[in-house]
Amino acid sequence: MSNNYQGMLSGDALAALQQQLNRSSSAAAAMALQRQLLQGGQLSPDSASAPGVVPVAVADQYLTFSLSDCQFAVKADAVQGVERLSILTPVPNVASWLKGVMNLRGSIVSVVDLRAFWGLEPIPHTARTRLLSLQQSEMVICFMVDAITEMLAIPSSTIVYGNMRQVGIASWAAPYAAGMATVNNRAIILLDVARLLFSEKMQHYEL
Repeated sequence: MSNNYQGMLSGDALAALQQQLNRSSSAAAAMALQRQLLQGGQLSPDSASAPGVVPVAVADQYLTFSLSDCQFAVKADAVQGVERLSILTPVPNVASWLKGVMNLRGSIVSVVDLRAFWGLEPIPHTARTRLLSLQQSEMVICFMVDAITEMLAIPSSTIVYGNMRQVGIASWAAPYAAGMATVNNRAIILLDVARLLFSEKMQHYEL
């Protein structure tokens, strides 16, 4: 099997978002993504304007999500969209964390269970379980996460870089972390999308 299973998302809503991402700054892209999530019921209006959020002009916009007992964030301009769970087509002879592929408006996209990828204990899917589509260069993969939390502006002054294990990031997430931010007394792990999508483990999913 090859990476032909990695498909670009398409469709009216996501096509509009893609145009925004291609021609706008990260701040404008984040606003477009936020509108999409609000319209789709993925975020509440309160989470989009939570008190204490730093203005866009002085901070990068991130989409945050939960997995296990941790909070993660990815830069908004790496997000292609957020989808509810749908029917997956299994793929033979692949790692157990690659749950299959799905057709999203005519495009075939691989779906990775992020819990299984990181070796975490499985839990039943809930009404909040989501598929988070991330893109780096031409690679697009959907990741199954526990819940989408909010759009959040994170200033660089709140981010700690360096040895990720030394700053308290779990060993299973550390290889894919770009840093740790503290916002409103919450510890948020910032994921390096390129490092995750192009990791050796992600690229060698055949059995």
